[in-house]
Amino acid sequence: MKSFGRTVDYLRISVTDRCNERCLYCRPHQYAGWNGRDDQLTDDDLLRVTRVAAELGFRKFRLTGGEPLLRPNLVEVIREMHRTPGVECIGVSTNALKLPLLAESLRAAGVRTVNISLDALSPEIYKRVTGGSLEPVLDGIRAAIQAKFEFIKLNTVLMRKVNEDEIWPLIRFSSENGVPLRLIELMPLTSRDVLTPENFLSIGEVIRWLKQREELIPMPDARLGHGPARYFQLARTGAVVGFIGAMTNQHFCDTCNKMRLTSDGRLRPCLGHHEEVSLHEALSERSSDALLRRVFLQALENKPWEHAFRDNYKPCRPMTAIGG
Repeated sequence: MKSFGRTVDYLRISVTDRCNERCLYCRPHQYAGWNGRDDQLTDDDLLRVTRVAAELGFRKFRLTGGEPLLRPNLVEVIREMHRTPGVECIGVSTNALKLPLLAESLRAAGVRTVNISLDALSPEIYKRVTGGSLEPVLDGIRAAIQAKFEFIKLNTVLMRKVNEDEIWPLIRFSSENGVPLRLIELMPLTSRDVLTPENFLSIGEVIRWLKQREELIPMPDARLGHGPARYFQLARTGAVVGFIGAMTNQHFCDTCNKMRLTSDGRLRPCLGHHEEVSLHEALSERSSDALLRRVFLQALENKPWEHAFRDNYKPCRPMTAIGG
């Protein structure tokens, strides 16, 4: 599938909007989710969407949330996804709290890559950002390493005066554990007051700060996933650090290869636009796969050239409802 000459072959599927943490940049305090409403996609819906998407040329799939590991039967769903012709890679994005119990099962079911949110190594700062406890997350990271996923990446959202002093400890931690760290610019995805000049920290500023400590060696050929990160290796520590700058990189969208599916069944061509296309009618029992294919193509036609985050973007629903 093509959009502005870009190959779109990556589908991020949110399997729940629920989460067992409440991160500042993702889930606002007033948001309680759908609380048992029946508009969440069923297991059969997820497998049907995967099959049709693969037939259309999607090859890479990532399960997100909310916290995807909260969804019952997720391992069984992944096992069936893995058997779907055309599916080349399945990944999971998680806060790692349930990985000690599920890492081995996820790997056996066909998960190749795991992205883990880790915004601080200070227990106090971690609790301030997520509302949760750090130690279970570290247990989850250890479980992921032991399960031998092909790629494990740590994700840190940059927030000035919140976790900027955690950057170097996180780099050391990633080096010691042999897993890449990705530093991500804050985006306006919860409410407008999440992103302010006072709490925004750009990747450019972080790169300049790191270069004062040691040499950054570009890794232009690094293939550590399917996203937009630019990777460098730190010469002395050996750490591999990726930078994701949606707000300051003017070419951020040039190679965008993804669409998102929300857990309430809406295709979202771009994270930074409000446009969504509902799959509800296409997923009804009386509907054919032809209609589902047409909806996918409609969503692709609506995929913009670039996001609108720099244009006074006003989020209409938080990140946990869209899918990470």
